[in-house]
Amino acid sequence: MQFEWRMEGPAERCGKVCRTWISAVGVITEHTARDFEGFAKDNNVQGATLVLDSEGGSVLTALALGRAIRRFDMTTTVGKTIVLPSHDGKARARLSPDASCESMCAFLLLGGTRRYVPPEARVLVHMIWLRDKSKRAQEAIYTAEELGLVQRDIGSIARYTVEMGGGIELLETALRVPPWKPMYALAADEVHRMRLTTMDRLSEEDIPPIAAQAARQATQALANSNSLRPAP
Repeated sequence: MQFEWRMEGPAERCGKVCRTWISAVGVITEHTARDFEGFAKDNNVQGATLVLDSEGGSVLTALALGRAIRRFDMTTTVGKTIVLPSHDGKARARLSPDASCESMCAFLLLGGTRRYVPPEARVLVHMIWLRDKSKRAQEAIYTAEELGLVQRDIGSIARYTVEMGGGIELLETALRVPPWKPMYALAADEVHRMRLTTMDRLSEEDIPPIAAQAARQATQALANSNSLRPAP
């Protein structure tokens, strides 16, 4: 997984209030938590927004990274960072909700103190499995030690899920989907029920245009009605 600071663009669109975020893209490997700690040492990530676009990866590393994210009081969301041409000497990007957070990425998402899953984004889960046997799970032979490792990891995920304030239903749902079947895409009501999302939007820009216009009209109508009221 790669971590990079990004700034919203183009500059003409956001002016002096351009949003910034950290893009987190790729597989969660055994080195990812350590890489993030190094990134955090060189950058002020306190309270920052972490945008996830990942197919998952290492169980224990994902849990360690999730706890680090919580320690830095970060916001997590799902999105794809699209780099734009630079016209002002600064690297600019736009954030697209057309992205996926798969497997252990769903639990990584829980690490955020505040969490937002756009309606267009996809959160997919499945059962954890021994990595080197996941592609032939039904034919492979398992030792007692290997089964014990899987049980241990399930217990670690359960404890982490509760610790992060997520719904244990997330783990229950994942454990119903074996590795030889397609991953299960969580529906919008499940995402809310499992507490993978805790906010209605990341910012004002994330309100659909029609809803935003309606909100502005309602506010203006209320202001006009107040101005027409006789003074007490």
